[in-house]
Amino acid sequence: MITTKLSDFIQYLRYEKRYSQHTLIAYQKDLTQFFDYTTDGFDITDTQEVTHFHIRSWLADMKDGKNSARTLNRKLSSLNSFYKYLLKQGHVEKNPVKMLHSQKLPERLPSYLKEQETEVLLEELSFGEGFKGFTDRLICTLLYQTGMRRNELLQLKEKDLEWQLKQIRVLGKGNKERLIPVNNELLGEMKRYIQEKKQLEEYDSTHLLVLENGNKLYPGYIYRVVKTYLQTVTSLSKKSPHILRHTFATHLLNNGANIQAIKDLLGHSSLAATQVYTHNNIEKLKEIHKASHPRG
Repeated sequence: MITTKLSDFIQYLRYEKRYSQHTLIAYQKDLTQFFDYTTDGFDITDTQEVTHFHIRSWLADMKDGKNSARTLNRKLSSLNSFYKYLLKQGHVEKNPVKMLHSQKLPERLPSYLKEQETEVLLEELSFGEGFKGFTDRLICTLLYQTGMRRNELLQLKEKDLEWQLKQIRVLGKGNKERLIPVNNELLGEMKRYIQEKKQLEEYDSTHLLVLENGNKLYPGYIYRVVKTYLQTVTSLSKKSPHILRHTFATHLLNNGANIQAIKDLLGHSSLAATQVYTHNNIEKLKEIHKASHPRG
């Protein structure tokens, strides 16, 4: 019975909420782990039998297993979403997750590149000759100049480029669409890229970015490209595509952009998610004050 409800929930997320395959796998993994735990430890066979005591026991077990507070909160969020769905469907009378609090997270500010590091990345580095080099450079340029997520870049289609309006339509989380302005230089690069792509023997004409063989890009390719080139310009411990998204937001804020505008450009559902960048801005001001003020 639990398996059937879980399967229905995943289908709901796939077809109604339009969640990505990566997100669906994460939900499936978290929820399967929880119900395996309650079945083995408490002989629970129905979602109605679960109480907040069972959930607290599961969290404590994971904490003993050295899982981070962030991981625990993600798993708790998955379970909460599932029980909200069950309530809506009339399968349970209450949500046991509501009796629990999220784990307190240590403050972690987003890592980002300095402006001179992005200059080196996009203006001075050699990405190699040929179509592959062109693709790799455009990956890094788009991630930094638009703040797109990796999956959004993967799904970017030629028809999403609005040449006359100088903007890109991006399909984000929850199937929400947003518009991101781009400059003439980037538009020119994308036009040249499409022309180069047409010289390939076969190519995916739907998606903007493709591999040398003409096939659509895949997540691991983008990750490896970004990591390879970031290693040459920064000593940051993390060198993922998301670093360029953080850099996009931080550089906008440092140069006077409105926090609400940054929220809209990033596609955040709430301002709280964007406000983390203001902490970086404050840290930068502290550094300037210390270096410049006579009594700093």
